[in-house]
Amino acid sequence: MTNHFLPISLPAQSLALTLGASLSLGLAAQAQEVGNVLSRTPVYQQVSVPRQICTQTQISAPVQTSGAGAAMGAIAGGAIGNAMGKGEGRALATMIGVIGGAIAGDKVESPQAGPTQTQQTCTTQQGYENRLMGYNVVYEFAGKQYTVQWPRDPGPTIKLQITPVN
Repeated sequence: MTNHFLPISLPAQSLALTLGASLSLGLAAQAQEVGNVLSRTPVYQQVSVPRQICTQTQISAPVQTSGAGAAMGAIAGGAIGNAMGKGEGRALATMIGVIGGAIAGDKVESPQAGPTQTQQTCTTQQGYENRLMGYNVVYEFAGKQYTVQWPRDPGPTIKLQITPVN
């Protein structure tokens, strides 16, 4: 535990009064005293804190087809349409068979869904939090009030390092 002392410089006459008549000024270059804490108020500061936010998304990889299914379906559909049509409707039935067969053949060749992959996307966002920076302390010593900022809560008393000033 670290001891914190608050240095105070007092005129030699005040020091003599606080230390008592039994000490002479020549022997007392410094003295340790205690001040009574009257109030202590925490001091907070809002600081920016970066945070990384990540999300995961399932995506399907695109499916590549060779086109062979569509070609074979077009041939088969064209043959069926040609066999079914009569007269002037034969050309129309063949065309419908080619288109329908190509669509059906392409669907048969390609699987319903491609392989899925997990894609992670991360972003950095700024959040804010309040951090304790210290305490504003008001204390009394030798009949006077003083204010100081202290790194931690001093409790009911504060240790003082007294140095006489001529």
